[in-house]
Amino acid sequence: MNKIVSAAMLSLALLVSACAIPNKEPAPPKELQVIVFPGGFNWPIWAGLEKGFFARQGVLPKITPTPNSRFQLTGLIDGKFDIAMTAVDNIVAYREGQGGIEIDGSELVAVMGGDNGFLRLVGREDIKQVADFKGKQLSVDSLTTGYAFVLLEILERNGLVLNRDYQTVAAGGVLQRYDALVERKHAGTLLVSPFEVMAKSKGLNQVVDASSALGSYQGLVAGVRRSWAAANQNQVVAYIRGYQDATAWLYDPKNKEEALALFMKNVPNSTRQSAEVSYSVLLAPQSGFQKNAAIDKNGVQTVLNLRQKYGQPKRAIGNVNSYYDSRYFDQAIQR
Repeated sequence: MNKIVSAAMLSLALLVSACAIPNKEPAPPKELQVIVFPGGFNWPIWAGLEKGFFARQGVLPKITPTPNSRFQLTGLIDGKFDIAMTAVDNIVAYREGQGGIEIDGSELVAVMGGDNGFLRLVGREDIKQVADFKGKQLSVDSLTTGYAFVLLEILERNGLVLNRDYQTVAAGGVLQRYDALVERKHAGTLLVSPFEVMAKSKGLNQVVDASSALGSYQGLVAGVRRSWAAANQNQVVAYIRGYQDATAWLYDPKNKEEALALFMKNVPNSTRQSAEVSYSVLLAPQSGFQKNAAIDKNGVQTVLNLRQKYGQPKRAIGNVNSYYDSRYFDQAIQR
């Protein structure tokens, strides 16, 4: 009898003890300061936030839109932001002292891919072909960074040389350039999808699909400071995984309606039609967002070749692995 009572008392004590221990709450997601150019190419980030893919990995990107590449890259270098979704060319430019300002960008490095740039050369109504830009003014973010070298290369391949046949003016990031073109302030500019979709609806002409014209080309990447990434390895890997999961979700046909709604929610003045066209471009099976956010090394090499040709001041550009640290991506895919 005593053994039965003792066992009952022990069970009761264990139950009381268990009830007295509060359930441990999971740690809140780690905030990451992420700076991006405005536009539909942020679709994976919107999906990652909306569907909880980042949160499941333990991170919460806080998004800041940038007006131009200088603001974005200087903010990343100064530690105001943890991650920049930026053109890999910007990372190379600031690493090599070709960003147009005196600042030490030696710590910058890409840790994952994003897209092939989705670059489209768009002009006014009177511009039907590249030759029509002769004697005109085109807008760029900056002649030292971004996609300006793609513009120079396309025009040069068509016989037009900067300052001899046409002029450029710095007008800011893609949103600012789009707005300026809509107001017909310039004859043309290089836009990033889906801005050319909206431009066509306003009577403007797409003259060249720049991404196709150049072949392999690496556009957006996730850029970080090496020292920050080394000290926050888990967060970098978590961000990559969340982005990968979001991209996979977008590519799944059964999520199309929800994806379109998400696009229209985040892109001002977008319509069902513009969302549909953007879906066909940004999520094209072979040329849309890079599957698994894998970087295209051949595409990076194209970027380096253009910077070697047009970058100022002239200097020897390193190889692809100088600007891409694969360790975080390699860890992210080992689930």
